[in-house]
Amino acid sequence: MSEKTDFYEKGKKQMRLSERIVAAIPGFRGYKEKELRRESDKLIRDHLYRKLSEAKGNLKDVFQKLSDRRLFEVLTDLDRLVAKFDRVAAKIDHASYGYAGFFNIVKVEEAGLDRMIDFDKQLVDDVEKIVNEVEAFKSEVMRQEIKKAKERTQHLVETLEAFEKTFDKRGEVILGGS
Repeated sequence: MSEKTDFYEKGKKQMRLSERIVAAIPGFRGYKEKELRRESDKLIRDHLYRKLSEAKGNLKDVFQKLSDRRLFEVLTDLDRLVAKFDRVAAKIDHASYGYAGFFNIVKVEEAGLDRMIDFDKQLVDDVEKIVNEVEAFKSEVMRQEIKKAKERTQHLVETLEAFEKTFDKRGEVILGGS
């Protein structure tokens, strides 16, 4: 995803002519804007979920390979890491839809919506880094480079925990709390 492209802008550009005309009606435009933001949020969360699930699958391959090598001192930590990936992915998948509560309760200013878009972009960038780290770990293990498996596992635990804490702040972002 490039810096200039995000899910919201793509959605806006793909609006049909009839949607653009109706969006020009006073009062309806704000509704349509909110709806686009909700839809883009859902697309982003789906993307994050798919990427974390993909990474979890790669970690399962690593687990199997290390299990075959009988590297028991790493397997318990790696099993917990796989479970943590599963939990974080499920949290993202089941998170509230599109900041709906915030849109309905509080008048959200454009600056708040822009913060949300920037925040979502950061989440996408963070999950890409996690996926890349897992792929590098898997590549090492498949090449029988297992000396740093315990350190890699611990680093991924810390990285995923930091990502989860960031994701948990998403509700505050739109209100200007973070």
